[in-house]
Amino acid sequence: MTREKGDGRVELTPMQYKSYVWPHNPRTYTIQYVRKVAVHKVPFGRYAMQDLGLGRRVLKGEGESYGAGAYEEFKKLASVFYHSGPGTLIHPVWQSAKAYFVDLTLAQEPRQDYVRYTFTFWEDNDRYREQLEPVRPEAGGGGEAAGGGQSRQEGKCQRQRCITRWSRGRPCGALRGPGA
Repeated sequence: MTREKGDGRVELTPMQYKSYVWPHNPRTYTIQYVRKVAVHKVPFGRYAMQDLGLGRRVLKGEGESYGAGAYEEFKKLASVFYHSGPGTLIHPVWQSAKAYFVDLTLAQEPRQDYVRYTFTFWEDNDRYREQLEPVRPEAGGGGEAAGGGQSRQEGKCQRQRCITRWSRGRPCGALRGPGA
C-alpha cells in the first residue's frame, strides 16, 4: 500500500498491528519461510529425508522511535504486546497476515528521546482450528468420579504394587493409583 505525493514521489503507508499504527515504518523487516524436513538414518546405509511440510512464517523487524514522544510511543507498542491472541499485521508492501506478537525487545541507547527495538511475529494458521475439538473426559473413565473427586475407598487411595511380566522378575516398585 503506497500513497503518491503531489511531486511524484511514492510514500509507504504505515505498518500496523491490531490497534497500533507505527509512526515510522520499521528500519528492517524480514520474512522467514520455514519448511520442516526430517532426516532418518538408514541402517548400514546413508540417510533418507522426509518433507514434513511448511511451518510458520516468522516476521521480524527492527525499528526506532525518536523525538519528544519516543518513550511514550514505545509504551503504546508494548501495551499491544500484552494483549493476547492473534491480530492482523499489515505491511505496506507485503501481504497482510494474521499473526501472534511473540517478542518485543528494547535496545536502549544512552541518547535522549530515542528508542530502538526489535520485534517478532509468528504467522497464525487457523486452518485446523475449526476441525479440532476439545478433549472431554469420558463418563465413568479414570480421573474424577461422579461425585467430583477422585475415587477413594474409605477416604484413602487404593494402591497396588505393579509386577513385571518376566517369569523371574521382581516387583518394579511403581505404584498404581486409582484409574490406572
